[in-house]
Amino acid sequence: MKSIHDPRYCEFIEHMITARMTRKVTQWQLAQLLARPQSYVAKVENLDRRLDVVETRDWLIALGVSPDSFMHEIRWWSQLT
Repeated sequence: MKSIHDPRYCEFIEHMITARMTRKVTQWQLAQLLARPQSYVAKVENLDRRLDVVETRDWLIALGVSPDSFMHEIRWWSQLT
């Protein structure tokens, strides 16, 4: 199984999408905050592109989300700590 389709990564991306939508930020708006094209956000959310840890932090900060708090909301992550 490719790591981008690992159930844990899929859950992580679902939480990223929820964080964006809860704040009523469109893909286009997030892309503008990240100084990236809208297709970048779409590819991540469609599981066509994988985020690394630096990109994840930038994405969450752009949304005004604490990376620590966000990660502890993810079921499989919080089971580790």
